[in-house]
Order: sequence, then C-alpha cells, then structure tokens
Amino acid sequence: MPVPVTLAGRFVRLEPIAPHHAPGLAEAAAGHRDDYAFTPVPHGVDEAIEYIAHAVAGHAAGTSLAFAVIAAASGRVLGSTRFSRFDYWQGPVVWPVVPGLPPGDPLMATPDAAEIGNTWLAREARGAGINLESKQLLLAHAFEAWRVRRITMRADTRNIRSRIAIERLGATSDGVRRAHSRGLDGQVRSTAFYSILDEEWPTVSATIEGQLTRQLSRRPAKARGLIDA
Repeated sequence: MPVPVTLAGRFVRLEPIAPHHAPGLAEAAAGHRDDYAFTPVPHGVDEAIEYIAHAVAGHAAGTSLAFAVIAAASGRVLGSTRFSRFDYWQGPVVWPVVPGLPPGDPLMATPDAAEIGNTWLAREARGAGINLESKQLLLAHAFEAWRVRRITMRADTRNIRSRIAIERLGATSDGVRRAHSRGLDGQVRSTAFYSILDEEWPTVSATIEGQLTRQLSRRPAKARGLIDA
C-alpha cells in the first residue's frame, strides 16, 4: 500500500490531504462552478470536510492516495490531485486472486501501475506552472520511488482542456472507451485514456521541465503572485 508522503518542488508542495486542509480547499474551489464541470470539487467547507473524509477512507482501503496542492512559498491551498487504481503484478499469483490488492503484506507493497487524476485547481492557479510541477512530482515519485511500469491518465472526451494538458505532457493515447460511464452532469460520457511507460519517463520528464520553464517565463507576474508570495 503506498505510504503517504509529502512531495516538494520549487514552487509547489503536495501534502497528503488532511482535515486541516478543508478551509483552504473550500477557498480554492470558491470560483465559478462551471470551471468544475468534469471533476468532483467540493463547494464550501462542509463539502470540503466530506471530500477529505472520502479521500482518507480511500487511502485506508488501499485504493487511492490524495494530496492537497500547496503553493510552496505562501502555504496557500490551490487544489487537489491524487493517485488511484493501483495495480499489483508481483508474484507468485495467489488464490483466490483479489483484484486491486497486492499479494503478501499490503503494507510492504508498491504498485506496478497506477492512475493520476481527480486533479482540480483554483482558476487563478491555471497557467502558472502549478499543474505542470504537480504532475512532475507525482510522476517522478511513481517511476523513481515506486518503480511503476505504467501511469494512466484519463479525461471525459468533452474536457478538451484536460485532454490537451495530458497530451502536452507526452502521454500516449490509448484510445477512447465509448459510453464508458455517467458524467457529473448525468450524461453518458466517453472517456479518453492515456498512458506513460517507465521507459518513456526520461523523455516525458524533459518535456515537462521544458514546458515549465517556458510557461513561467511567459507569465512571470501571475507566477510570482501565486508561487513567490
């Protein structure tokens, strides 16, 4: 089972989500609700408390590991992201097989594959390098600490902004699963799937670093306001 860990970058820090993050999450999510049409985002402190409780329960069950996204300099909560859908391939295979859970001691196991998702940010944090560095930290931990073989990402096909962001990382399209599930708006959604393999990580890492450098140089005022305050 993945152990909670704080991941620190130059501008952003990912902390295991906890009850004390509730006011900051509520503030980060206080913008126009149309910004959050495709990802569950809490509205108000009460929903933030419930959101955190579900995330903590997910980790206790071994199904996810959620983080609060924090501006490193100011300590301001900017949003949330998480690992989920852990896959364990270690052997020997035991019977009966329990999908999604590692064989042997679950506290000693690290996943062979996982998914990154449920990412949302305050509107003003977009385009300031926050998402890029968050993905860089998560991917580096997955590939370099856990030694995963694959990271998966997905997006509602209607969520063009998220799909473009995933593709710019250098993730490979694995296709679209049509009529895959029901979206937040109640409509049946199709889902675009992407993946990054361990052998692709060095190239993806260099791509993210280059994009992060260019993005911060193009928007220095916005970046300073969020990450250097």
